Amino acid sequence: MKKFIKRLLTFFMVVILFSLLFIPLFKDMKFGLDLKGGFEVLYQVKRSDGKKLKQTDMNSTYDVLKRNVDALGVSEPEITMEGSDRIRVKLAGVTDIEGARKTLSNVANISFRDVDDKLLMDSSVISSAKLSYDEKGKPAISLQVQDKEKFLDVTTKVSSKESGKNIMVIWYNFENGVNSYEKDGETCGDEGSVCLSAATVSQGFSSDVIITGNFEKEEAESLATSINAGSISTKLTEISSQNVNASYGKGVLSKTFTAGLIGMIIVILFMSLIYKFSGFISGINLLLYMLLVMGIFWLIGGVLTLPGIAALVLGIGMAVDSCVVTNERIKEELISGKSLKTAYEAGNSESWSSIFDANVTTLIVAIVLFIFGESQVKGFATMLIITIFATMFIMVFINRKLLKWFVNSKVFDNNPNKFIRYNSKNKNEKKKITINSIGLIKKNIAVTLIYLVLGIVFLIVNGLNLGIDFRSGSDITLSADKISVKEVRNDMKKLGYDVVSINKQENNEIYIKLNTELKENGINKVNNYFAKKYDAKTEINVVTNIVKQELIKNAFYSVLIAAIAIIIYISIRFKFSYAISSILALIHDVLFVIILFSILKIEVNVIFIAAILTIVGYSINNTIVVFDRIRENMRLYKNKITKDELKYVVNKSITETFKRAIYTTITTLIPVVCLIILGSKGILPFNIALIFGLIAGCYSSILLAGQIWYLIEKKNCKK
Repeated sequence: MKKFIKRLLTFFMVVILFSLLFIPLFKDMKFGLDLKGGFEVLYQVKRSDGKKLKQTDMNSTYDVLKRNVDALGVSEPEITMEGSDRIRVKLAGVTDIEGARKTLSNVANISFRDVDDKLLMDSSVISSAKLSYDEKGKPAISLQVQDKEKFLDVTTKVSSKESGKNIMVIWYNFENGVNSYEKDGETCGDEGSVCLSAATVSQGFSSDVIITGNFEKEEAESLATSINAGSISTKLTEISSQNVNASYGKGVLSKTFTAGLIGMIIVILFMSLIYKFSGFISGINLLLYMLLVMGIFWLIGGVLTLPGIAALVLGIGMAVDSCVVTNERIKEELISGKSLKTAYEAGNSESWSSIFDANVTTLIVAIVLFIFGESQVKGFATMLIITIFATMFIMVFINRKLLKWFVNSKVFDNNPNKFIRYNSKNKNEKKKITINSIGLIKKNIAVTLIYLVLGIVFLIVNGLNLGIDFRSGSDITLSADKISVKEVRNDMKKLGYDVVSINKQENNEIYIKLNTELKENGINKVNNYFAKKYDAKTEINVVTNIVKQELIKNAFYSVLIAAIAIIIYISIRFKFSYAISSILALIHDVLFVIILFSILKIEVNVIFIAAILTIVGYSINNTIVVFDRIRENMRLYKNKITKDELKYVVNKSITETFKRAIYTTITTLIPVVCLIILGSKGILPFNIALIFGLIAGCYSSILLAGQIWYLIEKKNCKK
């Protein structure tokens, strides 16, 4: 017993030390707009001369936006290229949306001046700049001259001035009265300075020229990029935007954190109740799991958003699944009469293939989400990928090693029921079949088909309540103390906008849908009007038809590619009949959720696609555990198998995995329900979709998938 207590204390000391090591890191965690408030805009980049856009054009435009963002003084901005012609800018914490929008859209301007700040020429004289090297092999900048006569005239005049005055200063967005060579000359060439370079001109030049100096390679590349940025021939078109009130973001963060913490505590209590000591240790390891996930996310510079938190909380349920699968296997071995140590080893060994295949298929879905998803979905996918690897490391490898450590202490040898709860009265008794899945096949499939057919008809007639992401237009959320739907409707008419719908939310916010794609002037007009009249805080999202079409296309590709990848993987790991059965069960789950969203008129937005693919990953996780047991039980029939024996195998396998499916669904539902009750409305549709999907996935994996597989395989019974 002393040995056991010593090991238990050591375990808790490690957990505490691990927590103390990782928790301080979270002070520097980056938070997204939905948690911190701020402004986000997606630009489409085109050449103003109509020519084909090149990567160099994108790089120069990116540099312009980066410099403009630096001028705002925003900490930790996000500027990312998306595809070949789009740039997304996220400015968390920005409160002056109007000012930020104007600063971002400022056109970069390169000018060449003398030491008295007199304009000599503008960027039209130069066609481009690039990294070069001087005669001694040192980094330099090569300027490609477009107007050679002008360039010769200017350089000749500058070179003729006395020493110290024969300098040509290159400026980025020079402002009269603000910038001057006398004041900024000392910082010329430094990072962040609008004075890019001060070159001594010794003679006139009528052709391309090389600017030399004590440049490092990176400095020369940066200067060349800045010159190109100042002479870019691209234009920016705003194709979507979003602004989130900062006070809203702070409230969301505290609510979501509280929901996640309560959800995790309930899961730990549930695991302890169901599996006693082994469940308690696994539950405590969830803390290590969450710290590791957050630590990795911090190390890679991830930006935490609501969908990211949703992936983390969902990961809790999926991480627990690996423990549930293993514990159920250990219980079966104990019931068969094995010792605790032998049962523990056998249970871990037999559960490995189920856990591995389930996590790999979920990983496939997460990778597809990352490739085809936009910013929010990418954040969700990144967190989901991290949770999968953390599950394999903490909840499988570390958790198993720790539990084995306690098993080897021999404290539980005489009473394994204290280590893991199981019905010891069933020892040495053959387990009876209690679920006759195949006996329900006709009724079950009939009910399923009736629901799907009627649901699809309803879906075709009534459609979905599409959010802004899939219909284009503008969404406005107003938050004020005293404001009514009727007043807002009249106000929108005064402003000249046709309203699609106006609804009052539970938190007294007014939610407005417009088919109109608000431009910069329209956004400022709406913001200023409601702020002045009601002292209202506004959040405005704008999505153009271009973005809508791209999202729909990516959503289709995501689901299709995920399905194909799952079919290929399951066909390799199992066999084709398992793959077809899995996909048909997944189609049922997806349609089940979509139909319910149509019936209940819940809004479908971009994060809904992440929810659908998460359901796909989770459902296939459940189904694979059942199929893994069917495959194992089929090994008892090396030669031919009769239809009755096939029925027995399916029913036996479903019975053996039934508890595991229920427990896993419950542990995954717990944090999701906590997020719905205590969390943010921003991911409410996502969480509702998950609840529907978890229920549908549990049903299809327990009954539907096995029944479909039986119908396919019974034709081969005589072969």
